[in-house]
Amino acid sequence: MNVRRRLIPAVATAAATALGLATLSACSTENAAAGGTDKFDVVASFYPMAFLAERIGGSHVHVTSLTQPGQEPHDLEISAKQTAQLQESDAVLYLKNLQPSVDDAVAQSEVKTKIDAASLTSLEKHGNEVGGHAASHDHSGNEENAGLDPHIWLDPVRYAEVAEGVGKALEKADPDHAADYRKNTAALMKRLDGMNTQFKDGLADTESKVFITTHAAFGYLAERYGLTEEAINGLDPESEPSAARVKALEKMAKADGVTTVFYETLVSGKTAKTVASDAGLRTDVLDPIEGITAKSRGKDYFSVQEANLKALRQALGAK
Repeated sequence: MNVRRRLIPAVATAAATALGLATLSACSTENAAAGGTDKFDVVASFYPMAFLAERIGGSHVHVTSLTQPGQEPHDLEISAKQTAQLQESDAVLYLKNLQPSVDDAVAQSEVKTKIDAASLTSLEKHGNEVGGHAASHDHSGNEENAGLDPHIWLDPVRYAEVAEGVGKALEKADPDHAADYRKNTAALMKRLDGMNTQFKDGLADTESKVFITTHAAFGYLAERYGLTEEAINGLDPESEPSAARVKALEKMAKADGVTTVFYETLVSGKTAKTVASDAGLRTDVLDPIEGITAKSRGKDYFSVQEANLKALRQALGAK
């Protein structure tokens, strides 16, 4: 996937790291060596993968994240030190076609257990408009799945499917602790099912079904709950929208009762604010949960998703 996005300033990154806002429990994702511990060592590519490894692995795993708090994951370039950590680990958990440098490192590594989250659920191709229509599904077991939307973790149902697959992979790789992995996976899937119910109920009765975002990160979520996401820049938040696209968004916003243009935490909200200003709309944050920082409205996946639901309910006029 050729999505290119900027990193937030180094000072902010350092500050977020110093504050320890990755909040991935006691099995830290700090830059400790991935291998050589007395636990099952898992290298995760970025926050949503590390979160799964932590929740499912519990006290039996030591998790190292390749993407640091505040770092935009799409542009990650793996260092020599991280490559060595990967080689020394017992397992790697990643999402193929999201981070090219991770894909290359995993392909070249001799890690025995390689868990590709994209192979554990279905992926779709998404453009500027997502949801509100029948989407074509493509199971990502296909090697040529570049161009498919990778943001599967924002749909609690798909994320639960990934969690189930990760749990089974850890059971197989570390059979001595299989019972605990199975128990933890079941607990996580139950929590995700509860979150699915929260979104389903919370978005069932709204004045509008359309929301605008900087880029199409929330397509799976929109489709799951009968909404339509209109993205200013499609899957690429770096590109500048054409005058025709902005005009079309303004017309659509008026026709569909759109009140809000959403931007996210790890990239500039300048484009969203400009479009909102021109259309007479307000702005708010909808977090794609690619990392937890001081700017995040929550301390982990679940609390940020709850904040996302609250923001959507307000923007859509939930009753």
